[in-house]
Amino acid sequence: MLFSSLEFLYLFLPVSVGGYFLCPRRLKNLWLFAVSLVFYAFGEPVYVLLMLFTVLCDYLFGLRLERGKRKKLILWCAVALNLALLGFFKYYDLFASLVGLPELNIPLPIGISFYTFQALSYVVDVYRGQVRAERSFVSFGAYVSLFPQLIAGPIVKYSDVSRELSDRRHSVSDAAEGIARFCVGLSKKVLLANGAGELSEAFFEKGSVLSFFVGLLLYAMQIYYDFSGYSDMAIGLGRIFGFRFPENFNYPYTSESITEFWRRWHITLSSWFREYVYIPLGGNRKGKWRTYLNLFVVWSLTGLWHGASLNFILWGVYFFVLLVIEKAFFLKCLKNIPKVLRCLYSGVFILIGWLIFAAEGVTVTELFAGISSLSFTDGGVTLYALLRILPFILIMLVGVTPLPKRLFSQLAENRPALGATLRNILSVASLLLCTAYLADAGYNPFLYFRF
Repeated sequence: MLFSSLEFLYLFLPVSVGGYFLCPRRLKNLWLFAVSLVFYAFGEPVYVLLMLFTVLCDYLFGLRLERGKRKKLILWCAVALNLALLGFFKYYDLFASLVGLPELNIPLPIGISFYTFQALSYVVDVYRGQVRAERSFVSFGAYVSLFPQLIAGPIVKYSDVSRELSDRRHSVSDAAEGIARFCVGLSKKVLLANGAGELSEAFFEKGSVLSFFVGLLLYAMQIYYDFSGYSDMAIGLGRIFGFRFPENFNYPYTSESITEFWRRWHITLSSWFREYVYIPLGGNRKGKWRTYLNLFVVWSLTGLWHGASLNFILWGVYFFVLLVIEKAFFLKCLKNIPKVLRCLYSGVFILIGWLIFAAEGVTVTELFAGISSLSFTDGGVTLYALLRILPFILIMLVGVTPLPKRLFSQLAENRPALGATLRNILSVASLLLCTAYLADAGYNPFLYFRF
């Protein structure tokens, strides 16, 4: 079930929120656990059992780790089990195709990459002594399966929400902030990402250099508004239920380097790999070449995490090469370049990265053959066609900067009553617009749904 669906907005969400606030405090986690399993069952009924198996195993691993006996063996068993489940369902067919084994074509459990990484971070943190093992199976189950961030993140560490799982406060102001944040995310997804996706596909099909560039730009807008919109909705829903999830995006398209881009894009995934892979491998503490090797491992795994296809691995290695070049010398050179050129540099290489990312199931040879076959004629892309979508593109380009938020924050600070009223009006208006779009739209994909 997508957040951007009428079933979720007008059936599941009112029931889940209403039931939550009617429950006594001691039953709120049980309610969240139950409705999260129901939410998951809408898309993957049989895989609810797989999730429950993961929850039960990691819950027991956490309790055993805290006892202090054979901790390293238990940790390795936990890591092996979680990665084996993820590897089988997500990567078996890729492995089979490479070695000539028969493919199974098993449907991928929705959100398995996200909830597996959350469960892994929990058992590792218990092993390190950074958190206490959760005694309540229901609370731990609610943490792993919590539906606001179950299928698309952000990846939430147990330490981020452990206190809120046992004792969280609710207020009207928090709920209002959560609703507003959810509506912002919903608008990003429905009004911007969906429109950018439809236009992107149309321009890619025209076959000219100009249409290809416009299509790639629109695809970059689609994937940003798609994923950041889902993160906004997750953070907003969490706020309604009393949780404060970490931010996942910080205006990544305003970055002045690729290094900065990956500090701003999918922040919780980058943090996860840094804390649980890069640093345990030695980080940058064992010399330059070992640092580069560690980065190669991290970025190969980052690419592989996004999907069981060779283009995702190539995408990860591509960013590894750029980051190593910047780390070796180019970041120093960038300091002497005007800001607009730094932004242009990062933007061009980010677009190339999205081209590789989008080429799932396409070999490198086929990708370059397709690009080389593009025509320099207009391919049906008229000046009128470009001018017609120009306002939409400009709105999206402004939206990827902090300017709208900065202007609204200044208004809310100078005139709090007007700011609160405007926020409420915009939230209602955006919900109505999104509802009207969804009632008549057949195009409502979610790019990160398969990860």
